[in-house]
Amino acid sequence: MRTLAYGSWPSPIDAALAAAHDGHPEWVGFVGDEVWWTEPRPTEAGRRTLVRRRADGSQESVLPAPWNVRSRVMEYGGQPWAGTVHNGQPLVVFVNFTDQRLYRYEPGSVPEPLTPVSPVGGGLRWAEPRVRPDLGEVWCVLEEFTGEGPGDVRRVLAAVPLDRSAAEDRHAVRELTDDRHRFVSGPCVSPDGRKAAWLAWDHPRMPWDGTELLLAEVADDGTFGEPRVVAGGPEESVAQVDWGFDGSLLYASDRTGWWNLYRDHEPVCPREEEFGGPLWKLGQRWFAPLESGLIAVVHGRGAALLGVLDPETGEVVDAAGPWTEFTSTLAVHGDRIVGVGASPRSAHEVVELDTRIGRARVIGAPHDDPVDPAHYPEPQIRTFTGPAGRDIHAHIYPPHSPSWTAPGNELPPYVIWAHGGPTSRAPLVLDLEIAYFTSRGIGVAEVNYGGSTGHGREYRNRLREQWGVVDVEDCAAVALALADEGTADRARLAVRGGSAGGWTSAASLVTTDVYACGTIIYPVLDLANWASGETHDFESRYLETLVGPLADVPARYTERSPVEHADRITAPFLLLQGLADVICPPVQCERLLERMRGRQVPHAYLAFEGEGHGFRRADTMIRALEAELSLYAQVFGIEPPGIPTLELSK
Repeated sequence: MRTLAYGSWPSPIDAALAAAHDGHPEWVGFVGDEVWWTEPRPTEAGRRTLVRRRADGSQESVLPAPWNVRSRVMEYGGQPWAGTVHNGQPLVVFVNFTDQRLYRYEPGSVPEPLTPVSPVGGGLRWAEPRVRPDLGEVWCVLEEFTGEGPGDVRRVLAAVPLDRSAAEDRHAVRELTDDRHRFVSGPCVSPDGRKAAWLAWDHPRMPWDGTELLLAEVADDGTFGEPRVVAGGPEESVAQVDWGFDGSLLYASDRTGWWNLYRDHEPVCPREEEFGGPLWKLGQRWFAPLESGLIAVVHGRGAALLGVLDPETGEVVDAAGPWTEFTSTLAVHGDRIVGVGASPRSAHEVVELDTRIGRARVIGAPHDDPVDPAHYPEPQIRTFTGPAGRDIHAHIYPPHSPSWTAPGNELPPYVIWAHGGPTSRAPLVLDLEIAYFTSRGIGVAEVNYGGSTGHGREYRNRLREQWGVVDVEDCAAVALALADEGTADRARLAVRGGSAGGWTSAASLVTTDVYACGTIIYPVLDLANWASGETHDFESRYLETLVGPLADVPARYTERSPVEHADRITAPFLLLQGLADVICPPVQCERLLERMRGRQVPHAYLAFEGEGHGFRRADTMIRALEAELSLYAQVFGIEPPGIPTLELSK
């Protein structure tokens, strides 16, 4: 082992490598016996392609550039494709990101549009398609803009003809429901085709606050009867609904404080763990019923394993293998279950579980170590004590290198990572962005602060009206605990995060003196304006839960907004922003920068054309990572080799 200061270690994990491995497979599904899914292509302008795995194991990307399989419904999107076998061949429908039209695709042919383009506002958008060849239709969620504002929108369940008769005619789209609810999920049809179930909710609730499970009779011609509410409510979140093959109604509800499974309204596996999660994207699946009566489940407490639940006994048997974290996408066919799993030593892979023999194997996007795994971090799962004695869950990634060590009397710098959401969590999986720092001698701590998911509704509700308080306090408590125990250098602590994590980073620089610097990525910075038209419809009333109603507590919005207290920021910072971001628009950053003018605080602002909320292009991610490392190098007094110097303004 050679000796060199923390943060200065040479590493084979460069920004280009981290960018090339950003993102993971999503939206798995069966088309007959074949497994299909979407995959990111960071080096192809960040598009997502559709991958087909044939029954013989061969694979191909079926849609070349520039096709981009991604929905913009509610801006975060949702399930963008579905398929079936028709006349012995795959028939697939998908949403193309650029024009948001729904397309019909059959291998060997060119995709053909099924829906028109609307010139009004954000146009017509589609998600959660379900192909109904028996009716000659695709049933899905329709998001239709009625004006130019982000709130000028209606959402309904709709049926799109498969014969292309609606390709230029909006009136040819048959609406299955009215627009009495602001938000709806896609319809799940019972095995006999006689009933449809879906979720709905309205402002100011978010889906993890409270949803309603609706049920309607379906006539022979595919028309819906009057829907009725059968579960859920203002303080009960139903995260997903489906049907068993025996016609039983299955759903995941948090009525007990945990998202548990119910069959015909009776609990089938009551546990203090989650069998559901926050519905950020329409079509997320935490469970899927099998023909045998068993149920595939993604479940856990602070983690998410893939298991098979026997609803008769309540027993869950987890899939054997190295995967410790599965995402909320599942598909089943016969005795086969397909999901997407990862671990601290492997990136996300498409995994198939054969329930007959209990064997799990990788069938797509296999993890392939781009460098010697000895360079990967070795994380620790820890629980810290925060204000008022509350627990704070975190993942600690100490600096790690197989070749380098630091002088014996030196403590390492640490960066506190605040996840987005904020109603979400940081999963414990291999992330080369984290390895980019740890392999150079900079520690990382991912904090699942109060408000995060995975630990029940009570833990989630800690953030109610406390955003900018509890999240900031919890991150600071972890940072200071690491310093107090001699794990981290108290003088070299940083904070970083994107979206809601960007808010936490900025608020931390305003309200604490814990951090020597910070990285703020596509953040919320100005609460009052964000709540008054500067964001999209889905989250436009989110702050009523996170902060309180603006009309009732306007002073709270002012007091907590970093943009209102730029004079309190004394630590250097880096601001990263996508110029096409409609969720956290650039104007929020520009407002903060204007108020920082002349204050002599070193900072930099990098804005990226064509990037929205979440960077997807390889060149963007490379520039952002190298700039972040350069900030830490300048503030912490370290010299990482081969990193361009970020110019800091004052």
